[in-house]
Order: sequence, then structure tokens, then C-alpha cells
Amino acid sequence: MSGFGPGGPFLADCPARLAVELIGDKWTAVVLYGLSRGPVRHGELIELIGGISRKMLTQTLRRLEAHGLIRRHAYAEVPPRVEYELTPLGATLIDPIHMLTEWAMANGDAVLDALDADPEPVAPGEPGRR
Repeated sequence: MSGFGPGGPFLADCPARLAVELIGDKWTAVVLYGLSRGPVRHGELIELIGGISRKMLTQTLRRLEAHGLIRRHAYAEVPPRVEYELTPLGATLIDPIHMLTEWAMANGDAVLDALDADPEPVAPGEPGRR
């Protein structure tokens, strides 16, 4: 049984769908992995990740904190210092993220070859052409 269909794990209000939507975000896996070696400051994450704006990082961190995956710790210092770290729940995602990374390294060329072979890829939400 595939699990898809009425009552399946990917209904809008099911935990599986929530998890896929959460980690399917462009920056979630990268930010979580960036925090996998211990507490990190906002500016350090910007440098570590590269290509993410400060605003997008802040939004991603807030969302991950709201979902209980990271913890924000503000120190009572001058100047203010804030660090982010994984919660135990967030740490449970590091192995799956590592597996996806390994898959991407092993299959990235094949995905790029497929994109090169099809000059007009189907846009998300667009019905297939074939």
C-alpha cells in the first residue's frame, strides 16, 4: 500500500505533510545543517551558508524556532549577542538532511543531465506534457 489516498499520511493536517512542507523550504535544511556543530551567531550563519539574505535568514530562523527545531539565546551583554542552536528535536533532522545531501552528490549530475535534455521543463503545478 502506497499510503496515498483518503486518510493517508500526507493529508493537509497530518504530521508527515507538515514535515515535508517544513523541510521542503529552500533554506531550512541548509540552516539546520549550519547549526549542527553547535551554537552559531546570525552573522556567522550568513557567512557559513552564503547566498542567503539577512532578512531571509531571520525569517527562516523565526520559523524554525516557532516549530521547536532551534533555540534562540540572547545574552544580556553590550553589545547584544544572540546565538542559535538546534533543539533535541531539530537535531533529529541532521541524519535525514545528511542522507539527502549524499543523494544529491550521487545523483546531481543525472538531474542536471535531465534538465539539459529537456529545454522546456514543466513548471511546478503545471500538468505534464507527455
